[in-house]
Amino acid sequence: MRTVLIIDDNPTVGEALSLALSLHEIRPLVALTQEQGLEMLERERIDVVIQDMNFTADTTSGEEGVALFRAIRQRHTDLPVILLTAWTHLETAVELVKAGAADYMAKPWDDAKLLATVENLLELSESTREVSRARNERRKRREDLQRRYDLDNLVFASESMARTLDLACQVARSEVPVLITGPNGAGKERIAAIVHANSPAKRGAFIAVNCGALPGELIEAELFGADAGAYTGANKAREGRFELADGGTLFLDEIGNLPLSGQVKLLRVLETGQFERLGSGRTRQVKVRVLSATNADLKAMIRAGTFREDLYYRLNVIEVNLPPLAERVDDILPLAEHFLGGRAELSDAARDALLNYAWPGNVRELKNAIERASLLASGGRITPEQLNLPQQAAAAARNLDEPSREAVEAALGKADGVVSRAAQALGLSRQALYRRMERYGLATQT
Repeated sequence: MRTVLIIDDNPTVGEALSLALSLHEIRPLVALTQEQGLEMLERERIDVVIQDMNFTADTTSGEEGVALFRAIRQRHTDLPVILLTAWTHLETAVELVKAGAADYMAKPWDDAKLLATVENLLELSESTREVSRARNERRKRREDLQRRYDLDNLVFASESMARTLDLACQVARSEVPVLITGPNGAGKERIAAIVHANSPAKRGAFIAVNCGALPGELIEAELFGADAGAYTGANKAREGRFELADGGTLFLDEIGNLPLSGQVKLLRVLETGQFERLGSGRTRQVKVRVLSATNADLKAMIRAGTFREDLYYRLNVIEVNLPPLAERVDDILPLAEHFLGGRAELSDAARDALLNYAWPGNVRELKNAIERASLLASGGRITPEQLNLPQQAAAAARNLDEPSREAVEAALGKADGVVSRAAQALGLSRQALYRRMERYGLATQT
Protein backbone atom coordinates (compact mmCIF):
# COMPACT_ATOMS: atom_id res chain seq x y z
CA MET A 1 0.00 0.00 0.00
CA ARG A 2 1.13 3.56 -0.68
CA THR A 3 2.76 4.93 2.47
CA VAL A 4 3.50 8.49 3.61
CA LEU A 5 5.68 9.22 6.64
CA ILE A 6 4.80 12.37 8.61
CA ILE A 7 7.60 13.71 10.82
CA ASP A 8 6.30 16.47 13.09
CA ASP A 9 6.59 17.04 16.85
CA ASN A 10 3.00 18.31 17.01
CA PRO A 11 0.64 15.31 17.43
CA THR A 12 -2.28 17.39 16.12
CA VAL A 13 -0.50 17.88 12.79
CA GLY A 14 0.12 14.14 12.52
CA GLU A 15 -3.53 13.35 13.31
CA ALA A 16 -4.91 15.87 10.79
CA LEU A 17 -2.63 14.71 7.99
CA SER A 18 -3.24 11.04 8.80
CA LEU A 19 -7.00 11.51 8.53
CA ALA A 20 -6.75 13.36 5.20
CA LEU A 21 -4.40 10.75 3.72
CA SER A 22 -6.40 7.76 5.01
CA LEU A 23 -9.52 9.02 3.25
CA HIS A 24 -7.60 8.68 -0.04
CA GLU A 25 -6.37 5.13 0.59
CA ILE A 26 -2.89 6.29 1.60
CA ARG A 27 -1.29 4.65 4.63
CA PRO A 28 0.03 7.31 7.06
CA LEU A 29 2.86 6.78 9.55
CA VAL A 30 3.67 9.41 12.17
CA ALA A 31 7.00 10.15 13.88
CA LEU A 32 7.21 12.83 16.56
CA THR A 33 11.00 13.23 16.47
CA GLN A 34 13.71 13.32 13.84
CA GLU A 35 15.33 10.17 15.27
CA GLN A 36 12.05 8.26 15.25
CA GLY A 37 11.43 9.32 11.65
CA LEU A 38 14.86 8.14 10.49
CA GLU A 39 14.33 4.80 12.27
CA MET A 40 10.98 4.32 10.52
CA LEU A 41 12.62 5.02 7.17
CA GLU A 42 14.98 2.12 7.79
CA ARG A 43 12.18 -0.27 8.84
CA GLU A 44 9.34 0.64 6.49
CA ARG A 45 8.92 1.08 2.76
CA ILE A 46 8.11 4.78 2.50
CA ASP A 47 6.95 6.46 -0.71
CA VAL A 48 6.78 10.12 0.41
CA VAL A 49 7.91 12.04 3.51
CA ILE A 50 6.17 15.11 4.94
CA GLN A 51 8.48 16.76 7.47
CA ASP A 52 8.31 19.80 9.70
CA MET A 53 11.07 22.40 9.74
CA ASN A 54 11.21 22.86 13.54
CA PHE A 55 11.11 20.34 16.40
CA THR A 56 12.10 22.39 19.44
CA ALA A 57 9.77 24.80 21.20
CA ASP A 58 10.42 28.49 20.51
CA THR A 59 12.65 27.62 17.54
CA THR A 60 11.81 29.11 14.14
CA SER A 61 15.16 29.05 12.35
CA GLY A 62 14.41 25.88 10.39
CA GLU A 63 17.91 24.51 11.10
CA GLU A 64 16.49 21.28 12.54
CA GLY A 65 14.45 20.75 9.40
CA VAL A 66 17.52 21.36 7.24
CA ALA A 67 19.50 18.78 9.22
CA LEU A 68 16.66 16.23 8.98
CA PHE A 69 16.26 16.78 5.24
CA ARG A 70 19.98 16.28 4.67
CA ALA A 71 19.95 13.09 6.75
CA ILE A 72 17.02 11.72 4.73
CA ARG A 73 18.63 12.70 1.43
CA GLN A 74 21.92 11.05 2.46
CA ARG A 75 20.21 7.73 3.17
CA HIS A 76 17.46 7.83 0.50
CA THR A 77 18.58 9.97 -2.43
CA ASP A 78 15.40 9.60 -4.53
CA LEU A 79 12.75 9.74 -1.79
CA PRO A 80 10.33 12.68 -2.32
CA VAL A 81 10.21 15.04 0.69
CA ILE A 82 7.57 17.73 1.29
CA LEU A 83 8.52 20.46 3.77
CA LEU A 84 5.98 21.96 6.21
CA THR A 85 7.11 25.48 6.91
CA ALA A 86 6.08 28.74 8.52
CA TRP A 87 6.38 32.04 6.69
CA THR A 88 9.20 33.03 9.06
CA HIS A 89 11.61 30.64 7.32
CA LEU A 90 10.09 30.32 3.85
CA GLU A 91 13.41 31.19 2.20
CA THR A 92 15.07 28.22 3.89
CA ALA A 93 12.42 25.89 2.45
CA VAL A 94 12.90 27.37 -1.02
CA GLU A 95 16.63 26.70 -0.76
CA LEU A 96 15.93 23.10 0.22
CA VAL A 97 13.66 22.68 -2.79
CA LYS A 98 16.56 23.82 -4.94
CA ALA A 99 18.67 21.20 -3.13
CA GLY A 100 16.23 18.42 -4.02
CA ALA A 101 13.13 18.64 -1.83
CA ALA A 102 9.97 17.86 -3.76
CA ASP A 103 7.90 20.80 -2.49
CA TYR A 104 7.05 22.95 0.50
CA MET A 105 3.76 23.87 2.18
CA ALA A 106 3.09 26.81 4.47
CA LYS A 107 1.17 26.17 7.68
CA PRO A 108 -1.78 26.11 7.82
CA TRP A 109 -1.88 24.10 4.59
CA ASP A 110 -4.65 23.68 2.04
CA ASP A 111 -5.84 20.05 2.19
CA ALA A 112 -6.78 19.84 -1.51
CA LYS A 113 -3.46 21.29 -2.58
CA LEU A 114 -1.45 19.04 -0.27
CA LEU A 115 -3.34 15.91 -1.35
CA ALA A 116 -2.84 16.73 -5.04
CA THR A 117 0.89 17.16 -4.41
CA VAL A 118 1.09 13.89 -2.46
CA GLU A 119 -0.88 12.00 -5.14
CA ASN A 120 1.44 13.27 -7.86
CA LEU A 121 4.55 12.43 -5.88
CA LEU A 122 3.22 8.94 -5.15
CA GLU A 123 2.56 8.42 -8.85
CA LEU A 124 5.97 9.78 -9.73
CA SER A 125 7.57 7.53 -7.13
CA GLU A 126 5.74 4.52 -8.54
CA SER A 127 6.72 5.49 -12.08
CA THR A 128 10.34 5.91 -11.01
CA ARG A 129 10.32 2.44 -9.47
CA GLU A 130 8.72 0.98 -12.61
CA VAL A 131 11.28 2.69 -14.83
CA SER A 132 14.11 1.52 -12.59
CA ARG A 133 12.76 -2.01 -12.52
CA ALA A 134 12.31 -2.08 -16.31
CA ARG A 135 15.81 -0.66 -16.78
CA ASN A 136 17.29 -3.32 -14.51
CA GLU A 137 15.37 -6.07 -16.30
CA ARG A 138 16.62 -4.79 -19.69
CA ARG A 139 20.18 -4.63 -18.36
CA LYS A 140 19.99 -8.19 -17.00
CA ARG A 141 18.51 -9.45 -20.26
CA ARG A 142 21.23 -7.67 -22.24
CA GLU A 143 23.94 -9.14 -20.04
CA ASP A 144 22.35 -12.58 -20.35
CA LEU A 145 22.32 -12.33 -24.16
CA GLN A 146 25.92 -11.14 -24.18
CA ARG A 147 26.94 -14.03 -21.95
CA ARG A 148 25.14 -16.72 -23.94
CA TYR A 149 25.80 -15.53 -27.49
CA ASP A 150 28.38 -13.83 -29.66
CA LEU A 151 26.72 -10.48 -30.41
CA ASP A 152 29.68 -9.03 -32.33
CA ASN A 153 29.90 -6.05 -29.90
CA LEU A 154 26.52 -4.79 -31.09
CA VAL A 155 25.38 -1.65 -29.22
CA PHE A 156 21.77 -1.77 -28.05
CA ALA A 157 19.61 -0.97 -25.03
CA SER A 158 16.01 -1.35 -26.23
CA GLU A 159 13.74 -4.25 -25.37
CA SER A 160 12.64 -4.63 -29.00
CA MET A 161 16.26 -5.09 -30.11
CA ALA A 162 16.84 -7.61 -27.32
CA ARG A 163 13.84 -9.63 -28.56
CA THR A 164 15.15 -9.50 -32.13
CA LEU A 165 18.60 -10.69 -31.06
CA ASP A 166 17.18 -13.42 -28.84
CA LEU A 167 15.16 -14.82 -31.75
CA ALA A 168 18.07 -14.46 -34.19
CA CYS A 169 20.43 -16.35 -31.88
CA GLN A 170 17.89 -19.09 -31.19
CA VAL A 171 17.27 -19.80 -34.88
CA ALA A 172 21.00 -19.57 -35.58
CA ARG A 173 21.46 -23.06 -34.16
CA SER A 174 19.35 -24.65 -36.91
CA GLU A 175 20.24 -24.81 -40.60
CA VAL A 176 16.94 -23.48 -41.97
CA PRO A 177 16.88 -20.32 -44.12
CA VAL A 178 16.13 -17.08 -42.28
CA LEU A 179 14.48 -13.98 -43.76
CA ILE A 180 15.49 -10.73 -42.03
CA THR A 181 13.00 -7.93 -42.62
CA GLY A 182 13.27 -4.25 -41.79
CA PRO A 183 13.94 -0.83 -43.33
CA ASN A 184 17.13 0.22 -45.07
CA GLY A 185 19.92 1.30 -42.77
CA ALA A 186 18.53 -0.48 -39.69
CA GLY A 187 21.34 -3.03 -39.49
CA LYS A 188 20.03 -6.18 -41.20
CA GLU A 189 23.53 -7.29 -42.24
CA ARG A 190 24.70 -7.03 -38.61
CA ILE A 191 21.86 -9.35 -37.60
CA ALA A 192 22.83 -11.78 -40.37
CA ALA A 193 26.46 -11.76 -39.17
CA ILE A 194 25.28 -12.50 -35.62
CA VAL A 195 23.17 -15.43 -36.88
CA HIS A 196 26.28 -16.77 -38.63
CA ALA A 197 28.50 -16.24 -35.57
CA ASN A 198 26.17 -18.37 -33.43
CA SER A 199 25.49 -21.09 -35.99
CA PRO A 200 27.11 -24.49 -36.60
CA ALA A 201 28.64 -22.91 -39.75
CA LYS A 202 30.45 -20.17 -37.81
CA ARG A 203 33.89 -21.55 -38.73
CA GLY A 204 33.02 -21.21 -42.41
CA ALA A 205 32.96 -18.04 -44.47
CA PHE A 206 30.31 -15.33 -44.16
CA ILE A 207 29.69 -13.99 -47.67
CA ALA A 208 27.35 -11.01 -48.21
CA VAL A 209 25.81 -10.01 -51.54
CA ASN A 210 23.68 -6.89 -52.06
CA CYS A 211 21.30 -7.97 -54.82
CA GLY A 212 20.11 -4.39 -55.15
CA ALA A 213 23.58 -3.06 -55.97
CA LEU A 214 24.18 -5.27 -59.03
CA PRO A 215 22.68 -5.04 -62.52
CA GLY A 216 20.10 -7.76 -63.09
CA GLU A 217 22.15 -9.43 -65.80
CA LEU A 218 25.15 -9.82 -63.47
CA ILE A 219 23.40 -11.10 -60.34
CA GLU A 220 23.28 -14.71 -61.53
CA ALA A 221 26.98 -14.67 -62.42
CA GLU A 222 27.73 -13.13 -59.04
CA LEU A 223 25.80 -15.83 -57.19
CA PHE A 224 26.50 -18.93 -59.26
CA GLY A 225 29.74 -18.08 -61.07
CA ALA A 226 30.45 -18.20 -64.79
CA ASP A 227 32.67 -20.06 -67.19
CA ALA A 228 34.90 -18.19 -69.64
CA GLY A 229 32.87 -16.77 -72.50
CA ALA A 230 29.54 -17.09 -70.66
CA TYR A 231 28.87 -13.39 -71.30
CA THR A 232 30.61 -10.40 -72.82
CA GLY A 233 33.73 -9.63 -70.82
CA ALA A 234 33.93 -13.04 -69.13
CA ASN A 235 37.51 -13.78 -70.18
CA LYS A 236 38.08 -16.48 -67.56
CA ALA A 237 36.07 -18.76 -65.31
CA ARG A 238 35.08 -17.33 -61.97
CA GLU A 239 33.60 -18.73 -58.79
CA GLY A 240 30.25 -17.50 -57.61
CA ARG A 241 29.31 -16.54 -54.10
CA PHE A 242 27.71 -19.93 -53.42
CA GLU A 243 31.03 -21.65 -54.05
CA LEU A 244 32.88 -19.10 -51.91
CA ALA A 245 30.38 -19.64 -49.08
CA ASP A 246 30.57 -23.47 -49.22
CA GLY A 247 30.63 -24.69 -45.62
CA GLY A 248 29.55 -21.28 -44.32
CA THR A 249 26.79 -18.69 -44.69
CA LEU A 250 25.60 -16.68 -47.69
CA PHE A 251 23.70 -13.48 -46.92
CA LEU A 252 21.51 -12.17 -49.76
CA ASP A 253 20.55 -8.57 -49.04
CA GLU A 254 17.69 -6.94 -51.00
CA ILE A 255 16.50 -10.38 -52.14
CA GLY A 256 13.50 -8.76 -53.82
CA ASN A 257 15.84 -7.48 -56.57
CA LEU A 258 16.74 -10.99 -57.73
CA PRO A 259 15.35 -11.55 -61.27
CA LEU A 260 12.93 -14.41 -61.88
CA SER A 261 15.55 -16.52 -63.68
CA GLY A 262 17.86 -16.17 -60.68
CA GLN A 263 14.98 -17.00 -58.35
CA VAL A 264 14.50 -20.36 -60.10
CA LYS A 265 18.17 -21.26 -59.64
CA LEU A 266 18.16 -20.07 -56.03
CA LEU A 267 15.14 -22.23 -55.24
CA ARG A 268 16.95 -25.25 -56.66
CA VAL A 269 20.07 -24.56 -54.59
CA LEU A 270 17.99 -24.23 -51.43
CA GLU A 271 16.25 -27.54 -52.13
CA THR A 272 19.17 -29.64 -53.44
CA GLY A 273 22.40 -27.70 -52.85
CA GLN A 274 23.08 -28.02 -56.60
CA PHE A 275 23.63 -25.41 -59.33
CA GLU A 276 25.52 -24.76 -62.58
CA ARG A 277 27.75 -21.82 -63.41
CA LEU A 278 26.60 -19.62 -66.28
CA GLY A 279 27.80 -21.17 -69.55
CA SER A 280 28.53 -24.52 -67.93
CA GLY A 281 26.70 -27.85 -67.97
CA ARG A 282 28.54 -29.20 -64.96
CA THR A 283 26.45 -29.53 -61.80
CA ARG A 284 28.17 -28.42 -58.61
CA GLN A 285 27.24 -29.31 -55.04
CA VAL A 286 27.57 -26.98 -52.02
CA LYS A 287 26.46 -26.88 -48.40
CA VAL A 288 25.52 -23.29 -47.61
CA ARG A 289 23.31 -21.70 -44.94
CA VAL A 290 21.30 -19.01 -46.75
CA LEU A 291 20.15 -15.87 -44.97
CA SER A 292 18.24 -13.21 -46.87
CA ALA A 293 16.97 -9.73 -46.13
CA THR A 294 14.55 -7.26 -47.64
CA ASN A 295 12.75 -4.01 -46.98
CA ALA A 296 10.27 -4.78 -49.78
CA ASP A 297 6.77 -6.23 -49.45
CA LEU A 298 7.46 -9.66 -50.91
CA LYS A 299 3.81 -10.70 -50.65
CA ALA A 300 2.83 -7.75 -52.83
CA MET A 301 5.58 -8.74 -55.29
CA ILE A 302 4.15 -12.28 -55.37
CA ARG A 303 0.71 -10.87 -56.28
CA ALA A 304 2.36 -8.75 -58.97
CA GLY A 305 4.15 -11.79 -60.39
CA THR A 306 7.68 -10.44 -59.76
CA PHE A 307 8.60 -12.81 -56.92
CA ARG A 308 8.05 -16.56 -56.79
CA GLU A 309 5.70 -17.72 -54.04
CA ASP A 310 7.49 -21.05 -53.62
CA LEU A 311 10.82 -19.25 -53.14
CA TYR A 312 9.25 -16.89 -50.60
CA TYR A 313 8.09 -19.75 -48.39
CA ARG A 314 11.44 -21.50 -48.81
CA LEU A 315 13.33 -18.39 -47.70
CA ASN A 316 10.87 -17.43 -44.98
CA VAL A 317 11.05 -20.54 -42.81
CA ILE A 318 11.92 -18.16 -39.95
CA GLU A 319 11.40 -14.39 -40.14
CA VAL A 320 13.43 -12.08 -37.93
CA ASN A 321 12.08 -8.54 -37.96
CA LEU A 322 14.39 -5.63 -37.21
CA PRO A 323 12.37 -2.58 -36.08
CA PRO A 324 13.25 0.89 -37.40
CA LEU A 325 15.34 3.11 -35.14
CA ALA A 326 12.30 5.32 -34.42
CA GLU A 327 10.77 2.31 -32.61
CA ARG A 328 14.01 1.67 -30.68
CA VAL A 329 14.32 5.03 -28.95
CA ASP A 330 16.40 3.53 -26.12
CA ASP A 331 19.08 2.63 -28.68
CA ILE A 332 19.54 6.16 -30.05
CA LEU A 333 21.79 7.71 -27.39
CA PRO A 334 23.93 4.60 -26.79
CA LEU A 335 24.53 4.34 -30.54
CA ALA A 336 25.31 8.06 -30.78
CA GLU A 337 27.85 7.77 -27.95
CA HIS A 338 29.35 4.71 -29.61
CA PHE A 339 29.75 6.51 -32.93
CA LEU A 340 31.27 9.52 -31.15
CA GLY A 341 33.87 7.33 -29.50
CA GLY A 342 34.74 10.06 -26.99
CA ARG A 343 35.69 12.60 -29.67
CA ALA A 344 33.05 15.06 -28.49
CA GLU A 345 30.23 15.46 -25.97
CA LEU A 346 26.53 15.75 -26.72
CA SER A 347 24.82 18.77 -25.16
CA ASP A 348 21.45 18.22 -23.46
CA ALA A 349 19.74 20.04 -26.33
CA ALA A 350 21.51 17.79 -28.85
CA ARG A 351 20.36 14.71 -26.95
CA ASP A 352 16.77 15.99 -27.05
CA ALA A 353 17.09 16.64 -30.78
CA LEU A 354 18.34 13.10 -31.38
CA LEU A 355 15.49 11.59 -29.37
CA ASN A 356 12.80 13.73 -31.02
CA TYR A 357 13.89 13.04 -34.61
CA ALA A 358 12.17 10.30 -36.67
CA TRP A 359 15.37 8.82 -38.26
CA PRO A 360 13.95 7.77 -41.64
CA GLY A 361 17.48 6.66 -42.57
CA ASN A 362 17.76 4.64 -39.34
CA VAL A 363 21.16 3.72 -37.85
CA ARG A 364 23.01 4.67 -41.04
CA GLU A 365 21.56 8.20 -40.90
CA LEU A 366 22.38 8.50 -37.20
CA LYS A 367 25.98 7.47 -37.81
CA ASN A 368 26.36 10.03 -40.61
CA ALA A 369 24.80 12.80 -38.48
CA ILE A 370 27.16 12.05 -35.60
CA GLU A 371 30.21 11.92 -37.88
CA ARG A 372 29.31 15.30 -39.36
CA ALA A 373 28.58 16.89 -35.98
CA SER A 374 31.83 15.61 -34.44
CA LEU A 375 33.81 17.33 -37.19
CA LEU A 376 31.98 20.63 -36.66
CA ALA A 377 31.84 20.58 -32.86
CA SER A 378 33.58 23.56 -31.33
CA GLY A 379 35.09 23.05 -27.91
CA GLY A 380 34.25 19.36 -28.11
CA ARG A 381 30.52 19.96 -27.48
CA ILE A 382 27.83 19.11 -30.05
CA THR A 383 24.78 21.35 -30.45
CA PRO A 384 21.51 20.66 -32.34
CA GLU A 385 22.62 23.02 -35.11
CA GLN A 386 25.66 20.88 -35.80
CA LEU A 387 23.49 17.76 -36.08
CA ASN A 388 21.62 19.52 -38.91
CA LEU A 389 18.51 17.36 -38.61
CA PRO A 390 15.73 18.30 -41.08
CA GLN A 391 12.98 20.10 -39.20
CA GLN A 392 10.30 19.08 -41.67
CA ALA A 393 11.02 15.41 -41.14
CA ALA A 394 11.04 15.85 -37.39
CA ALA A 395 7.71 17.67 -37.48
CA ALA A 396 6.18 15.02 -39.74
CA ALA A 397 7.08 12.37 -37.20
CA ARG A 398 4.94 13.95 -34.51
CA ASN A 399 1.66 12.24 -33.78
CA LEU A 400 -1.22 14.30 -35.14
CA ASP A 401 -3.22 13.29 -32.06
CA GLU A 402 -0.57 14.80 -29.74
CA PRO A 403 -2.37 16.84 -27.04
CA SER A 404 -1.51 20.52 -27.10
CA ARG A 405 -0.16 22.47 -24.12
CA GLU A 406 -3.61 24.01 -23.65
CA ALA A 407 -5.25 20.55 -23.60
CA VAL A 408 -2.77 19.29 -21.02
CA GLU A 409 -3.27 22.38 -18.84
CA ALA A 410 -7.06 22.03 -19.06
CA ALA A 411 -6.95 18.33 -18.14
CA LEU A 412 -4.70 19.04 -15.15
CA GLY A 413 -7.02 21.81 -14.01
CA LYS A 414 -10.12 19.58 -14.17
CA ALA A 415 -8.23 16.84 -12.29
CA ASP A 416 -7.19 19.26 -9.51
CA GLY A 417 -3.57 18.66 -10.47
CA VAL A 418 -3.69 14.86 -10.00
CA VAL A 419 -1.69 13.51 -12.93
CA SER A 420 -3.29 10.05 -13.07
CA ARG A 421 -6.77 11.55 -13.55
CA ALA A 422 -5.54 14.02 -16.15
CA ALA A 423 -3.69 11.25 -18.02
CA GLN A 424 -6.84 9.10 -18.08
CA ALA A 425 -8.87 12.00 -19.48
CA LEU A 426 -6.28 12.53 -22.24
CA GLY A 427 -5.98 8.83 -23.04
CA LEU A 428 -2.31 8.74 -21.98
CA SER A 429 -0.27 6.78 -19.48
CA ARG A 430 1.06 8.66 -16.45
CA GLN A 431 4.59 8.41 -17.79
CA ALA A 432 3.51 9.80 -21.17
CA LEU A 433 1.76 12.75 -19.53
CA TYR A 434 4.81 13.48 -17.35
CA ARG A 435 6.95 13.59 -20.51
CA ARG A 436 4.58 16.05 -22.16
CA MET A 437 4.41 18.20 -19.03
CA GLU A 438 8.20 18.34 -19.01
CA ARG A 439 8.25 19.21 -22.72
CA TYR A 440 5.72 22.02 -22.23
CA GLY A 441 7.43 23.28 -19.07
CA LEU A 442 4.44 22.47 -16.86
CA ALA A 443 5.06 21.60 -13.21
CA THR A 444 2.65 19.49 -11.17
CA GLN A 445 0.28 21.60 -9.10
CA THR A 446 1.46 22.40 -5.60
